[in-house]
Amino acid sequence: MTYQRNSGVTNLFCTVVVIATLSGCASMSRERPVPGDPLYAPAAPQELIPPAPVNGSLYQAGQGYSLYTDKVAHRIGDILTVQLQERTQSSKTSETSLSKDSGTSFNEGSILGSALSMNNLSLGTDLEMEREFTGEAESDQSNSLTGSIAVTVAAVLPNGLLRIRGEKWLTLNQGDEYIRLTGLVRPEDISDNNIVRSDKIADARIAYGATGEFDDANRMGWGSRVFNSEWWPF
Repeated sequence: MTYQRNSGVTNLFCTVVVIATLSGCASMSRERPVPGDPLYAPAAPQELIPPAPVNGSLYQAGQGYSLYTDKVAHRIGDILTVQLQERTQSSKTSETSLSKDSGTSFNEGSILGSALSMNNLSLGTDLEMEREFTGEAESDQSNSLTGSIAVTVAAVLPNGLLRIRGEKWLTLNQGDEYIRLTGLVRPEDISDNNIVRSDKIADARIAYGATGEFDDANRMGWGSRVFNSEWWPF
């Protein structure tokens, strides 16, 4: 019976280890970003073809420029410069303390005034229990991202908003760095020199990262990821 119980515990432990290992390997094999992702590519060539004239005039509203307006991005395929001005800062402190004491006493029973005992052992019992828990956590985080990136207009929505997307890759001596951006821009927020600030972009998705040796040096090894995964029970 003891052998079967120990065998069951061993099998459970092995199962947990296998699951944790697979989760660590899965996170290690996660696809890394590469240039040319379709989600950040310029508009497809067929989307840049102007619609066929239907009014018989040489002037087309979607293709003309006014002599009294600035030439800023407003059509599919136009290039727009995004000035990155991102800065975030957060601080959080948490402290928890829990304490509980309890005690129970069972006196000896008696018969005809004599205390009950067994083999000169008292049947009186005193139970005491004490539990205490203290937890404390503190987190401070600060991030900033400055620079610029040129993106293209991928779509013009019916309400006039411009959907933009783009990416920029920098090849360094020990790897690549990239910036990716998508979002929605109001034409009113575009300056006269065709620049929009990143904090004016709605539904913004901004990603900054790196690949190569520096990125590998900052990544936790697969063995460490196994022991720090959510599947590890200890």
